[in-house]
Amino acid sequence: QVQLVESGGGAVQTGGSLRLSCAASGDAYRRDCMAWFRQAPGKAREWVASVGSAGGTTYADSVKGRFTISRDNAKNTLYLQMNSLKPEDTAMYYCAARKTICVGAYSYWGQGTQVTVSS
Repeated sequence: QVQLVESGGGAVQTGGSLRLSCAASGDAYRRDCMAWFRQAPGKAREWVASVGSAGGTTYADSVKGRFTISRDNAKNTLYLQMNSLKPEDTAMYYCAARKTICVGAYSYWGQGTQVTVSS
């Protein structure tokens, strides 16, 4: 099994920055691919970014150039550096993991951390 615990959320003003962290535990092979998702009130959950076991990354167009996903396998931690934040980035942010490649449904989810961006 895999456990994921997010932290680092908070309230910032437009243009500010936050760094989210996701502490992972459990079988490493079950979290080859790790990702961040977000869900705003009244909206569907959306994928934000993914990172594979070798470090390859992909981003949603809405965050490309502003957010950076990274992982420290020695620390079993996933990060999301968020810069130039906008009010539309306000959401609950979730860490997720799955085996093998970053395609398909994710098997493991954290409880989420809230990010609020005010104008």
